[in-house]
Amino acid sequence: MTDTPRTLAEELRTRTDSGLVGLLRTRPDLLNPVPGDVTQLATRAGTRASVVRAVERLDRFVLQTAEALAVAPDPCPYGTLAALMAGDAGDAAVAAELPRAVAALRAQALVWGPDDRLRLVRTARELLTPSAAHPSPTGLGPTVAEATAGMSPGRLQEILAAAGLPTTHDPVSAVAALTALFSDRVRMAALLDTAPAESVTVLDKLLWGPPYGGVTDRPAPHLQWLLDRGLLLPAGARNVVLPREAALHLRGGRAHHTPEPLPPALAPATERDPQLVDNAAASQAFTALATVEELLKEWDLGGPPVLRAGGLSVRDLKRTATALDTTEQLAAFWLELAYAAGLIASDGEADERYAATPSAEEWLQLPDHQRWAVLAAAWLPATRTPGVVGTADAKGRALAALGPHLDRSPAPEVRRRALTLLAGLPPGTSVPAAAVRARLRWERPLRGAGPGARAAAAPAGGTVPAAGAVGAPAEDLRARLAQWALAEAELLGVTGRGALSAHGRALLGREPEAADATAAETDAAAARAAALLAPLLPEPLDHVLLQADLTAVAPGPLRRPLAEALGVLADIESKGGATVYRFTPASVRRALDAGRSAAELQEFLSTHSRTPVPQPLAYLIDDVARRHGQLRIGAATAYVRCDDDALLAEILADRRAAPLRLRRLAPTVLAAQTSPEQLLDGLRAMGYAPAAESAAGDVLIARADSYRTPPRTAPGPVPDGPPPPDRTLLEAAVRAIRAGDLAATAERKPVPAAAAGALPRTTSAETLATVQAAVLTQSALWIGYVNADGAASQRVIAPVRVEGGFVTAYDHTADEVRTYPLHRITGVAELADDAV
Repeated sequence: MTDTPRTLAEELRTRTDSGLVGLLRTRPDLLNPVPGDVTQLATRAGTRASVVRAVERLDRFVLQTAEALAVAPDPCPYGTLAALMAGDAGDAAVAAELPRAVAALRAQALVWGPDDRLRLVRTARELLTPSAAHPSPTGLGPTVAEATAGMSPGRLQEILAAAGLPTTHDPVSAVAALTALFSDRVRMAALLDTAPAESVTVLDKLLWGPPYGGVTDRPAPHLQWLLDRGLLLPAGARNVVLPREAALHLRGGRAHHTPEPLPPALAPATERDPQLVDNAAASQAFTALATVEELLKEWDLGGPPVLRAGGLSVRDLKRTATALDTTEQLAAFWLELAYAAGLIASDGEADERYAATPSAEEWLQLPDHQRWAVLAAAWLPATRTPGVVGTADAKGRALAALGPHLDRSPAPEVRRRALTLLAGLPPGTSVPAAAVRARLRWERPLRGAGPGARAAAAPAGGTVPAAGAVGAPAEDLRARLAQWALAEAELLGVTGRGALSAHGRALLGREPEAADATAAETDAAAARAAALLAPLLPEPLDHVLLQADLTAVAPGPLRRPLAEALGVLADIESKGGATVYRFTPASVRRALDAGRSAAELQEFLSTHSRTPVPQPLAYLIDDVARRHGQLRIGAATAYVRCDDDALLAEILADRRAAPLRLRRLAPTVLAAQTSPEQLLDGLRAMGYAPAAESAAGDVLIARADSYRTPPRTAPGPVPDGPPPPDRTLLEAAVRAIRAGDLAATAERKPVPAAAAGALPRTTSAETLATVQAAVLTQSALWIGYVNADGAASQRVIAPVRVEGGFVTAYDHTADEVRTYPLHRITGVAELADDAV
């Protein structure tokens, strides 16, 4: 092998194991399946799908470097590349960052060769080279040689004469002479000094692209001047193009209008007290817990039905938003968060509907900081994106909350990267969301767009249009994902006032950049975040303040048993830092229906109130309890039973009782032609306090059972490409590639009976003798082997022993000890002395 690699495979063979590990880590698609040798690895690294994925993950400056290589000569010396990036005037920042960019391209096997012969892999060159169909962001057009392909020799000689060059004998030398003129700064400047001012104006319009324009059948004199000298070359029936060499001269040698060697600064930065940020984040975290808890309470008896196509209807989303006192878009976020955490799901019944899961019961019993950790740990890697709810899918149908097609694979990477950028700032420091989006756009300019997303081709027309820099692209998916990630982090309490909180930093893990953390590492990070959040959350209270206006004020969050009991006895009137509960006859009756007696209610309030039970509240409880159950309703169709016949007579005389169709069966019994439930509701609407009773005459306790789905698994994220390989897999893959390459490239001694590239062929006796000799000499052999499926392969083995018709050997190809039946070995051949 020569010192200079002739192919990408030859260069990959010269890399260290750590270099190959780095390549496979940055391009994990090359591992599926593990390449058999370096040649297979190089071939796979040059496939279009793999190159597109690799190019999409380049930052802006590395991408600009690759684009410059695509318009440079192949191979390209490093000095030529530096001139294209920095221009004739030079650029210190570009010069400082260019080695990093070249190293990044080389590490990802997109560029190979020494610095004096840099080569962009063929597929990447095809993707990035400018053409009429796919203009390059450089704004450059084809070279003189490409633009004049097919031009008549006579026309080429006319251009040479008009440009002041001597004529030549053939088109090749003519194109070379014109290319040399356009590339010569001095001669080109002298030519342009003679150009009409209008001609220079046209060149200025095409300078930074698009380089194409239109002309009429009879061009104006200033356009004809350019056409005569080849400064505009034909690009179709009525289109022309500015050749690349001429454009580079006019640009001062720069391939890009604005090279961006450095990422945009995260500015302006606002510094705050880290403790204030943590407190603000903790307050929002507590609000998040209360919102999810309210959602589960709203769906405690079963949620809305599932649409036939999946998801929640627009009407049900509006109802949920009203119940949560928020917007529909935010309601979609809370729904998706609970769904990602496995707290809500569909029940899978015939009349399918949503409901809380059994996991929700377990979640409600956890301490607040642990409940937050469950939500945060589910949010960080989730690919379901509530931000797209309400937008149209590919078929024009609106995407529904909890429905299909909400997964966006780049979401976890963008979410983690946005938080990582905030983690790189000093504690308590925030920056505008626009600055974070600009940084993410610089880091992955092609994500969501693809390398084929270029400026539109030049328009056709009668004159050369004005052209300039391509307009700013519309907000792509990555930018929207970043915007949603920052907003959701604030809602969830990961950030506070735009700055990353201490528990938010812990949630990212010890290495925020490592997006391939194991499940154990993720759980440990969530536990550390929860531990940091715990002291910042308010301590649940075990008391309320009863007031004379039939209200109770909870000055903070209540302990769960107290909150649940008070929620039955009173109605929530307002929420906030303090929650106000109001006692009404209906709420007191609800508590009595749940099986509590008046004495138990009085004792409950006395125990949990820091103020005495007001007299109006005590009277309200006693009054409702005195009338509660005085009327008894059971199933006949339905009946009303009461010991006070005067009360029954009053009900019969009431016009509001007419829809119930009551009639007296006995002095103490009325029959109704409605169901017991309708009869209960009707009498309660009339102001009475009836109680339902069983067939045995016992009062039925009206405590509804909670409805839960069968056990459900939380939805898993949809991966964005192959999963990141761990170090063990990478090291094993490199060993396998090295072993396979050794078997494929090992030097063998000539085998007369074997044709070039064929398996070695020897008799059974020769095979046995050669293998036994290799055991004694501890040398390696080249064998042909046919497995049980009939597949033939070549292997390099080091025999250890031969017995019973089998040879046990160390297989260099598989990098392990294996046993082979001798009858399946087609033949053996000795390797050269220094082959292994």
